Amino acid sequence: MSNQDQFKYTTGVVGYPIAFVMLIWLVFWFEVRFGFSFNELGVYPRTLSGLKGIIFSPFIHGSIEHLYHNSIPLFVLSMALFYFYRSISWKVIGFGILFSGLLTWFIARPAFHIGASGLIYVLMSFILFKGIFVKHFRLIALSLLVVFLYGSMIWYVFPIKEKVSWEGHLSGLIIGFVFALFFRKSIIKPKKYAWEQPNYNENEDPFLKHFDENGNFIEHIEPDVEQENPIVNYTFKENKE
Repeated sequence: MSNQDQFKYTTGVVGYPIAFVMLIWLVFWFEVRFGFSFNELGVYPRTLSGLKGIIFSPFIHGSIEHLYHNSIPLFVLSMALFYFYRSISWKVIGFGILFSGLLTWFIARPAFHIGASGLIYVLMSFILFKGIFVKHFRLIALSLLVVFLYGSMIWYVFPIKEKVSWEGHLSGLIIGFVFALFFRKSIIKPKKYAWEQPNYNENEDPFLKHFDENGNFIEHIEPDVEQENPIVNYTFKENKE
């Protein structure tokens, strides 16, 4: 896949993130409007019934504040994913939900773990490390932007705040890092120019011939090879005798 095909805007770049955010808001509205609580559909570690939370927990939030804080980074990071990593975006989201939830199920403390923050950490970690590993200037710039916007999220993979699933955050961070290592062949490589090729010879570069040894530009280049068959003009004189 070429750089032009990879970095191409489509309706899904914004459409899919909006749909995802609207879905989690719709679930929360349904709970409030009809008096339901879906908290028990979250991940409950090391129990068979708690496995269902791997699928359902990203769509469940405990409060409007919890939902609000997850909505913005989910939208921004998923939009960046669909734009810069379009070919593997659904794999990152689908497997990210599955594996981060499963890892949370293994390592977390006994409680219901809910919210889309696990997926958010998958996206943040994947985008951050992938740009560094690929060494493409646009993806590195994206990684730096992620650090600037969401670098402080790294602190919440530690148990520094009560009633926050740091285990889910840590799981997402680990899975995103693993994905950045695993999804290698699907990512474009930085474009190599002629002078970066191993067989490049600067003496044969037509562009460099326009510069002298001091770096001055030469507008007209004299041919450095004499013609093998020079043109000769003959003049005939009329014999009047």
